Amino acid sequence: MHCMSNLTKGAFFIVVSMLFLNACHPSPTPGATSNEDDFSGYASDASRVEWVTDDVISIADASGFIYNGTTMKTTHTTLGTCCTVGTDTISSPHTLTIRFGPNDCLCQDGRYRKGTIVVNYFGHYSDTAQVHLLTFDNYYVNDIQVSGYIKTLRKDTTVVGDWYYKVLVNDSLNMSQDPLNSQYVVWTGNLVRKWVSGYVTTLDRNDDAWSVSGNATLTRPNGHQFSCDIATPLQFATNCDFAESGVIDVTGYLSPMRVLNYGPSNCDGAAALNIGTNLYNITLVK
Repeated sequence: MHCMSNLTKGAFFIVVSMLFLNACHPSPTPGATSNEDDFSGYASDASRVEWVTDDVISIADASGFIYNGTTMKTTHTTLGTCCTVGTDTISSPHTLTIRFGPNDCLCQDGRYRKGTIVVNYFGHYSDTAQVHLLTFDNYYVNDIQVSGYIKTLRKDTTVVGDWYYKVLVNDSLNMSQDPLNSQYVVWTGNLVRKWVSGYVTTLDRNDDAWSVSGNATLTRPNGHQFSCDIATPLQFATNCDFAESGVIDVTGYLSPMRVLNYGPSNCDGAAALNIGTNLYNITLVK
């Protein structure tokens, strides 16, 4: 007899149903590890921490170029009315101290800063081959604490005004406002930074823009690390919270290489991410 017991029929129905449901369930995103890491996670972190790095260098340059050799001048038009700059050119190395005070200081670019940036150097601030070591003392931008250090080496070229910095960066942002639950984004690497616009208007940082190339390692608050090789130079501007353009090849944390494209020079927070053969449009987070 070709008959099937009710129990056998039930088991057969369950197996077929499971196969059908599995076939209809979406497959995981190729190369994805978690929503926290893929898409806007590391893309936003890399954009944010490099913007802060460039901004600190810009603030140091605005202070050093104009006020080097003077004592406690107020940089009203450049940084903010509550910011003061002091220099010590007697000690070796020299010290440039940029103080925003213990409370939030509303700066020219509309951002709030507090704390202190300290720059150590020898000779004159703008000397060729000059090394600047930038460190922080309770320094915050919009309530995000910046720590670590940035070391820059000025390189002149044969073209007047076409100098650039080699940058050794090892700084971090604490994304948490809870002192008992720090959430660090760490940025370490070797970069080349060019000041592409705003050089001739040193007193106004609002038109400053920089180009950044090289490679760095990004460590996210969850401890996951990503290697970032800048394939097309990134562009940042004082008046934009995001990387405006540029391409990074990203590898790391259990995933194949991804190509992160910050777009065509627009300050819109839009970017594109290639993971394998898949292309995703993403929105950066400030």
